[in-house]
Amino acid sequence: MAQTESLSHELFLSSSPHIASKVPATALMRNVLIALAPVTIFGVISFGLPALLNILVSIVSAVAAESLFRYITKQDIRAKDQSAIVSGLLLALVLPPTTPLWMTALGAIFAVVVAKEFFGGLGANVFNPALIGRAFLLMSFPAAVTTWARPLGFGTALSDAVSGATPLGILKLGDSAAAGIQAVGADFAANKLASSADYWATMRTLFIGNHGGCTGETSILLILAGAVFLLVKKTIDWRAPVTMIGSAFILSLVLGMDPLFSVLSGGLIFGAVFMATDYVSAPLTAKGKLIFGCGAGIIAVLIRKFGNYPEGVSYAILIMNAAAPFLNRLLPKKYGTVPKTKGAAK
Repeated sequence: MAQTESLSHELFLSSSPHIASKVPATALMRNVLIALAPVTIFGVISFGLPALLNILVSIVSAVAAESLFRYITKQDIRAKDQSAIVSGLLLALVLPPTTPLWMTALGAIFAVVVAKEFFGGLGANVFNPALIGRAFLLMSFPAAVTTWARPLGFGTALSDAVSGATPLGILKLGDSAAAGIQAVGADFAANKLASSADYWATMRTLFIGNHGGCTGETSILLILAGAVFLLVKKTIDWRAPVTMIGSAFILSLVLGMDPLFSVLSGGLIFGAVFMATDYVSAPLTAKGKLIFGCGAGIIAVLIRKFGNYPEGVSYAILIMNAAAPFLNRLLPKKYGTVPKTKGAAK
């Protein structure tokens, strides 16, 4: 426990960690928002006004809930750190664009108040708040949160949205991986989302993102663009995303699933880039991040393969969030030590 002495000879005690970064939390949140901007704009263009309203309602609800909770509990109001904005935006992007607005607001409030403020606020939450909000809505209102709209353009009204299954949902109904992918390709072609029903046209549509799904999870191209930005700015570490995607790819291959389809469909890459890299709910050490990402990829594929639910990324990351404190104890980082060099060893 650290002890510092002031000029008035008063001792101040604080718990670890004691190493502070010069980069403020506001700058990190701003980088995440910039990285999320392409998928947010693409989602609004693809799914129209319902997606835009869900994003706005989620962000406003998250900020208002955090501020009101901290005001009631007589804590400093920290809306300026932008963490509530990030949580609200992430929640909206992992929900279907047709989610009723009051449900989105309820999920944002639950995410910020229960998953973050109840644990002590920013930096103290055990689980990713946005994923907790999504899991809460999925358990409470499964029909609404699994109703998908095809991308019909910004001018589409909510009442005109055509519901359909996601690629993972279609694949789940198939007798085999090949038959499932053929069905996905046929659906894309029938709805003019792909140039043809062949394999590579299907994969190209999945990569570009012109298909049904959560507002921010469809375009792998734009998610990867955001990942490159965050890596260049050193906002995220590469270990958890790479091992999560890699383990999902390998296990899909082992289990007889199409590994490329597994990686490109659903929220795997979005979760790997924006959720598994959370500073608070992920492990601190490099080895811990590798195990965290590997575990999340494996669990996601196992849920997809053997579970009734076609997607498994949210629960996979939340399960590994629960394991993060154990990984920190199992693989502790020794602060204040310098690794031995070959010269020093001599």
